[in-house]
Amino acid sequence: MQDYLQKIDKELWHWQQKMQQRPGFFNALSKRLQVKVNSWIPEKIHQAITSTIKQMIRGVLFGARHTTSAPLQTDSLWVREMAVRERIEFYRNTAAVEGGVTGAGGLLLGLADFPILLGLKIKLLFEIASLYGFDVNDYKERVYLLHIFELAFSSHEHRRNVYLKMVDWAEKSRQMPDDIHLFDWRSFQQEYRDYLDIAKMAQLIPVIGAPVGIVVNYRLVRKLGLTAMNAYRMRILK
Repeated sequence: MQDYLQKIDKELWHWQQKMQQRPGFFNALSKRLQVKVNSWIPEKIHQAITSTIKQMIRGVLFGARHTTSAPLQTDSLWVREMAVRERIEFYRNTAAVEGGVTGAGGLLLGLADFPILLGLKIKLLFEIASLYGFDVNDYKERVYLLHIFELAFSSHEHRRNVYLKMVDWAEKSRQMPDDIHLFDWRSFQQEYRDYLDIAKMAQLIPVIGAPVGIVVNYRLVRKLGLTAMNAYRMRILK
């Protein structure tokens, strides 16, 4: 057990260094381009997309809360992480199959991939939180889930800012207002959309849509799972 703790402590340290890296030249250039493109989109469209994603995620958050098991009761971090890895593998494979099916189904099914994959990701985060012993009925734990989501699917600059919000979460969460409407949904949806644009657009292309959907969804869910593991390790190992 001691060897395992040393191993994951080292993994956590490397992950934390990565989260705090400032964006390089190409990252900054890409972000400026995305900001420029977003400035061309009419404000009404931005508001509509923000509202849609907000309601979609709030619906998933509410639904997943009632279908997630109670927090796992064990003192063994190894046992928790073995269970977490099993759930990541399950959702990773499920998302890959879903991506292949929707990618092979043309434009309409390809568009359906967005809400389906989003639901799988949020449900995975709920299960991971519960396996690490955190109560997802707590509103502030659900905000932490959204921050994990942002860490996994955001630009370097935004990711670093989100990470700093999550450091010393026990203290910072005490200062949070109990209103999910105050969450920054606009930044959330723009970062997520910008992160996925290129990969998910390729999924809509005939012939290559199915294999692209399988690979992209597999990698996205794997990345989310590993991000969540380190985000909870940061709280537990402290």
